[in-house]
Amino acid sequence: MAIHTERVTGWVGWIWFGGMLMIMSGIFNIITGLNAIINDEVYVQTFTRLLLFDLTGWGWIHLIWGVLLTATGVGVSFGKDWARVVAVILVMINAITQLTWIAVNPWWSLAIIAVDVLVLYALIVHGREAKALAE
Repeated sequence: MAIHTERVTGWVGWIWFGGMLMIMSGIFNIITGLNAIINDEVYVQTFTRLLLFDLTGWGWIHLIWGVLLTATGVGVSFGKDWARVVAVILVMINAITQLTWIAVNPWWSLAIIAVDVLVLYALIVHGREAKALAE
């Protein structure tokens, strides 16, 4: 019987950090989505903004995105391989979307992009460490 031990480094903390951020962001998106679906008079509609859907449509998008983020964050925290793959895709999408906000809030966007890069590094290079600890 061969014993295989995976070396666990401090980067596993970044994996859990990424998972917890995804769970938190998912819960915020779920709350925002439900609020837009149930009470769409809360948000002000303007004619100067480009919206492809009405507020209820955006509410459903936020709700689905939130459930996806929350489930993936839980999976990442438990070291699931499928969650690592989905998390990498979601974090990359988040970093790219921050580029659209960089003119509005440059320091926040740059900070989020930097955190996304660290989380991506942790997930891609050290992702198996979370799985080793979960076993």
